[in-house]
Amino acid sequence: MTGASGAVYGISLLRVLDEAGIPVELVVSDTAKIVMREEMGSEARLPEVSRMFRIHDFHDFTAPIASGSYPVEGMVIIPCSMGTLGAIASGLSQNLIQRAADCTIKEGRKLILVPRETPLSAIHLENMLKLSRLGVRIVPPMPAFYGAQQTVSDLVDFVVGKVLDQMGISHALYPRWIGKTGMRTEP
Repeated sequence: MTGASGAVYGISLLRVLDEAGIPVELVVSDTAKIVMREEMGSEARLPEVSRMFRIHDFHDFTAPIASGSYPVEGMVIIPCSMGTLGAIASGLSQNLIQRAADCTIKEGRKLILVPRETPLSAIHLENMLKLSRLGVRIVPPMPAFYGAQQTVSDLVDFVVGKVLDQMGISHALYPRWIGKTGMRTEP
């Protein structure tokens, strides 16, 4: 998680992964902690740390995920600041998130970025295009409304579901579109 707006997306994804029993190597940037408190107030806490979570310090380059030899399925940065996205596009490794993303790209693993900025400048778009050409999945948090979402939580679930889709993880967070006949709820 980086310091972009949208901490709720990261926290929601962590809850879903924890409920599914999927191990998580978690890094939260210093700025993400500040943004989380600003956006969520007293609710600004990560899901209860379970045995599925392994938390790493943002500045710890000795963490296992700082090496491409450490086996992981992939990486999600949610939310992803444009500063982090730009650093990754430039090959910078100034913190553990950037280093782990660099390893993910060089090892050919899934990297999913959920950039949270609007409007987008030409620099943002060029960085996203560069990363997309490298196989990085860019999943902007743009909710759909065809599922008759009623709450903010429904909109968050849609975005988190789209991230899970990119990870190849089955879920039922939003109804699937099946054409003129309507929706279906199972994945």
